[in-house]
Amino acid sequence: MTTTNDNIEKAIQQATQPQKQGHSTRAVHGGVKRHKAYSALTTPIVQSATFTFKNTADLCDFMDAKLYGGETDREEYGRYGNPSIWAVEERLAALDGAEDAVVYSSGMAAVTSLLLTVLRAGQHIIMTDDCYRRTRQFCKVFLAKFGIETSVVPMGDYAAIENAIQQGRTRFIISESPTNPYLRVADMGRIAEIGKKHGVLTVIDATFATPINLRPLEYGIDFVLHSATKYIGGHNDVLAGVICGEAGRIKALKDARGVFGNLIDPQAAFLLERGIKTLGVRVQQQNETALAVARFLEAHPKIERVYYPGLPSHPDYEVARKQMSGFGGVVSFEVAGDLEATSLFIDRCRIPYIAPSLGGVESLIEQPALVSYYELSTEERLAVGIKNNLVRFAVGIENAEDIIQDLENALAGIPDPKLEREWERHFRR
Repeated sequence: MTTTNDNIEKAIQQATQPQKQGHSTRAVHGGVKRHKAYSALTTPIVQSATFTFKNTADLCDFMDAKLYGGETDREEYGRYGNPSIWAVEERLAALDGAEDAVVYSSGMAAVTSLLLTVLRAGQHIIMTDDCYRRTRQFCKVFLAKFGIETSVVPMGDYAAIENAIQQGRTRFIISESPTNPYLRVADMGRIAEIGKKHGVLTVIDATFATPINLRPLEYGIDFVLHSATKYIGGHNDVLAGVICGEAGRIKALKDARGVFGNLIDPQAAFLLERGIKTLGVRVQQQNETALAVARFLEAHPKIERVYYPGLPSHPDYEVARKQMSGFGGVVSFEVAGDLEATSLFIDRCRIPYIAPSLGGVESLIEQPALVSYYELSTEERLAVGIKNNLVRFAVGIENAEDIIQDLENALAGIPDPKLEREWERHFRR
C-alpha cells in the first residue's frame, strides 16, 4: 500500500529530475551560462578583436587550458572566438540537442569548412540530388580539383546510397531534409544506419526544417547543418551558418575555423541570438500558414501540382509525418501555364517580395528558372529538374487569410490554359 510519505518522496524525485524542455523554452533560455557572467539579460556585443591578459601567469594558465583541455571562458584573439559568438553557439547546440555547435559567416561557409576540414585527397562523398545547387557545385567542381569524387544519387533511394559506397574511400553521405526546391524528406534513421554500418559520416542540411521541426542528431546523424541566415536569424538581416554535433568533432571544426577565418562578427552574433529567441513562435505560425496555403493551392484549377510534405500527395508524406513536428514554411508549386504566365502570376502578388531566400518574417516568392537558373536554357533547366512554371513560396508571419487572398487575386489575373485551348479550337473552326 502506498503511503503519504511514499507519494511525497516520489514527487520530490520527479521534481528534482532534469525535465525535457520545449523548443521555445530552449530557444529563449538554452545555453546562456557564459554571457550571464555579465549580469545582462541580453548578451552584450563584445566588440573587440583582441583580448588582454593580467600578467604572464594569466597568459600561461590560459594557454595550458587550451593545450590540455582545461576550462577557459576567454580567447586571446577574435578570429578564434568571442563571448558574443560563444553564447549563440551554446544556444544553437541546445536547440539541436547537440554537445556543441560552431557558427560560421554563412551556410556555405559551414558546409565547405566541414568538407575541407575532414576530407583528404582521393576520398569520395555521396550526395542526394535535389540538394542546394551551390553545395552540389562545390562538391562536383571545387572538390574535384583535389581528387575528391562525388556521386549524386536519387533522393529517397536508400539502396542507391548504399550501393554507391566505396569501401575505404567514401567519407560522407550528405543530404538535405526537406530539400530545395521540391521539399523531399529524407529518412533520418535509414541514412544514419547506412552510415554507421559502413563507417561513413552523415550530414543533414536541415535549414528548411529548423531545430523546431526536425532534429537529425536524435536519429544518429553525425552532423546537422543550417544556413542560419534563414529561419534561425529570421529577419533577413544577418548571414550565418552553423554545424552541430559531438563535442570532439566540433572542436576540430573550431580549430580549423581559426585557420580559415570564416566566423561571424559580434554584431552578427547578437542579431542571430535575437532571432533564435522567437524561432519557436515564428516557425509554428509559418508551419500553419504554409499548410493552409498548400491545401488552397492544391485545390485551385490554375495550379498543376503542389510540393509540400504536409500533403498526402507528397511522396515523402509518411516519412515527414513520423519524424517532423511541423512541415516547414516553404511551399513549391507549378502554375498551369508557361514561363511568362508564371511570371505574370508572381508580378501580381502583393504581399510576398520577389527574392531568393526564405525563413524571414516577410513572405518571399521566386521563380527558380529566373533566379537560380537564369543562365540556363529551358532544356538545360529541365535536365536538372527545374520547370519554367515552378514557383517557390516562402511564407512569412503575415496572416494566413491575407496571403491566401493575395494568391487568389494573383491567380485570377493569369490566363486559364483550358479556356485558351477551347478558344483556339473554336477559332480554328
